[in-house]
Amino acid sequence: MGLPVVATAQCMCSFGMAPSNLMVLPNNKVMVENKPVANIMDNKPMVNIMPFGNCTSLSNPKVSAATSAALGVLTPMPCIPVTNAPWTPGSPTVMLGTAPILNNSSKLMCNWGGVIQITNPGATKENVP
Repeated sequence: MGLPVVATAQCMCSFGMAPSNLMVLPNNKVMVENKPVANIMDNKPMVNIMPFGNCTSLSNPKVSAATSAALGVLTPMPCIPVTNAPWTPGSPTVMLGTAPILNNSSKLMCNWGGVIQITNPGATKENVP
């Protein structure tokens, strides 16, 4: 059993330097502990997924260029998440709208190679399978 992910859940990217909050819009009109619940399609950069401080991934063109300019010394640059795929796996037995509900064990891939995971789902009293 996992915990449902709600608005203001905390996330962290493996290449990010700071945590960020997941933003969930109340489109699905379902609340848990008085907060909107997320589904796996809440993956839109700068709408749902906010920046994680600075990025340290050399796959990120800005980081790569800054590192090259610094003669190979890793130079983190501001994070701009690029997430095209949905969260996986979600909760396969509980649907929210047309997609599975997002649980605390789900992961999201950034195009720059980072793995975004939920560090605090924001809900503590309800469980989802």
